[in-house]
Amino acid sequence: MKANELSPAEYSNFCNFLEQHCGIVLGASKQYLVRSRLSPLISEHRCDSLSALVRRAMEPREKALRSVVIDAMTTNETLWFRDRYPFEILSQRLLVEFSNLNRPLKIWSAASSSGQEPYSIAMTCLEFQEKNPGALKRGFEILGTDISPSMLAHCQKGEYDKLALSRGLSAERQRKYLEPGSDGCFKMKQSVKQHVKFRPLNLLDNFASVGRFDIIFCRNVLIYFSPEVKRQIFANFAKVANTNGYLMLGASESVNGLTNEFEMNRCPAGIVYKAKK
Repeated sequence: MKANELSPAEYSNFCNFLEQHCGIVLGASKQYLVRSRLSPLISEHRCDSLSALVRRAMEPREKALRSVVIDAMTTNETLWFRDRYPFEILSQRLLVEFSNLNRPLKIWSAASSSGQEPYSIAMTCLEFQEKNPGALKRGFEILGTDISPSMLAHCQKGEYDKLALSRGLSAERQRKYLEPGSDGCFKMKQSVKQHVKFRPLNLLDNFASVGRFDIIFCRNVLIYFSPEVKRQIFANFAKVANTNGYLMLGASESVNGLTNEFEMNRCPAGIVYKAKK
C-alpha cells in the first residue's frame, strides 16, 4: 500500500471518526478527498504515511493533531454573493420585512468558511440602508461561525488576494468596501467589519450560547451530514430563531422530511424557510 493511501478498514474507521466529531459523512468513493486534504500533513507532523497520521489523529491524547486534521477536512472554498438569489431574497424581502425593527437586526452565517458569506451579507445590508434612508435604524449585527480555526483567523483578518476577490465580487464593490492591505492583498473596510463578528462553533454542538437570530444562513453545508444529524441541526436552528425568523439553505438543500418547525416560502428569486412561531 502506498504511503498516502488508507486500507478499506482504515478509511472506514476514519469516516466514523470524522462523522462523530464534526458530522461530515464521507461516501465510500471519497478516499481521494482524504488523500488530497491530509497528504500535505504527513511530513509536517513527522509521520511516515497517511495511515500513521490518521491513527495518531484518532488517539484521544492527540487533541492538537485532531484539530488540524478536522480543520483540513472541513475547510471549503466559497464565493462572494454565492448563487446570488439568497442575497436578492435578503434585500428584496427579508430586509424590507425587518426594516422598521426597533432593535438591531440579528443575522447568523452558520458556516462562514473564509468570510465571503457574512461580508456579502453586510454589504447587502449597507446597500439596503443606502437605498432606504431610515431603514434598520438600530443597525444590524452579523455573527459568522465555523468549526475551522484557520478559516476563522482568515475571516477576522478580513484580507483577500486578487484571485479571491475576482470570484463574485464586482469591481464597484471592491472599490467601495475594500482598501489596500498587506502583501498585495486587500482588506475589508472598517465600515463593513464593524457589523461582523466571528466565533468558533461546531454544528453538532448546542446553539444556546450564540443567541437568537432573525435570519440564519446555513448554505451548502448540510449536504455533508446524515439525515439524523440534519434533524438535530434544524431543531437547534428552530430554538434560536426569533418569532418570524427565517432560514436560508443552499439551492440543493431542503427541510422536507427533516423538520416541521420551518415552512417553505417561495419568493420571485427563490426559496426561504420561515420559522413556525
